[in-house]
Amino acid sequence: MTIRRISSGGEFEAKIGYCRAVVAGGFVHVAGTVGQGDTVVEQCRAALATIEKALAEAGASFADAVRVTYYLPDAAEFEPCWPLLRAAFGDNPPVATMIEAALIDPKFRIEIELTALAPA
Repeated sequence: MTIRRISSGGEFEAKIGYCRAVVAGGFVHVAGTVGQGDTVVEQCRAALATIEKALAEAGASFADAVRVTYYLPDAAEFEPCWPLLRAAFGDNPPVATMIEAALIDPKFRIEIELTALAPA
């Protein structure tokens, strides 16, 4: 089995020692991803864009997603993100979990982790 690693060049990848995505075992595993912006919606939009880019580099898309996990320090902020998530996944929603948890920096309002089927 081959393993392919995809880097986005994000600051935490180098600091912590991980990559944005790994293609292995028939899946694309995308690391927890935060986004820039002042609001949870802006950050969600930016995180989804970073994830979409990693998926595209792996030859996949949101339509191939099988599992997504959302981490938010304040669960009450999740609902404003729902329209963005519905738009991203469309007619191909993955299974999902939302967890209320502290993130690496208090400025971050949402982190998204995703697993998708890898292209055949």
